[in-house]
Amino acid sequence: MKKITLIILFCTLSSVANVLPVIVSIVPEKTFVQAIGGDKVTVTTMVEAGDSPHTYEPKASQMISVAKASLYFAIDVEFENIWLDKFRSLNPQMVIVDVAEGVTKLQMKKHQEVEKSKGHHHTGEDPHIWTSPANVKIIAENIYRALVSRDSANQAYYADNLAHFFAKIDALDKEIIAILSPLQGERNFMVFHPSWGYFAKEYGVRQIAVEVEGKEPKPKRLISLLNEAKEQKVK
Repeated sequence: MKKITLIILFCTLSSVANVLPVIVSIVPEKTFVQAIGGDKVTVTTMVEAGDSPHTYEPKASQMISVAKASLYFAIDVEFENIWLDKFRSLNPQMVIVDVAEGVTKLQMKKHQEVEKSKGHHHTGEDPHIWTSPANVKIIAENIYRALVSRDSANQAYYADNLAHFFAKIDALDKEIIAILSPLQGERNFMVFHPSWGYFAKEYGVRQIAVEVEGKEPKPKRLISLLNEAKEQKVK
């Protein structure tokens, strides 16, 4: 009985040892990495759901994960400007991969940028690249190449997962086109934070942001937005 227990424990430890520990900056990346890496990776997310990438500070447990990680998938969000060098110093062996490489960035409109004093400042480039299915394909390719570079023995596994993920993206793209196709005229939609620029460009729609420089709109602005929504027939 003891011998069987030891064999099971050894197999479990061997399996864990073969799994790549990776870090991602934000939740959407976790979805992409898990889709391609499957059971060959464990993923730690730095900015978890409900937290802000603009005011983020890592927890002690996350720093421990960074110290053990093989790959870090960066995506050009604001906190990385401060923390990536610190992560690199903590774990010099960890490879930092920019999954945004190859994505053509959009410039945010002036009224969409927000004040530095609010701790929520976008530079000229729109960082929300993951709202476009076409961009997600580029991101996924970058993730795939990084995983293969660290774990070439499982290249076929990652390639198969990538192909399945692309098929899902293509199906989603067709679904979005079908949903939006009945819309006529200006094809406008409203959001609180203007984070859907890449989506809007890809599908020929226009986002109307509710917030003003990172702040909730004042009553006068709300009335203006309501009137605009009626005029533009925003559903």
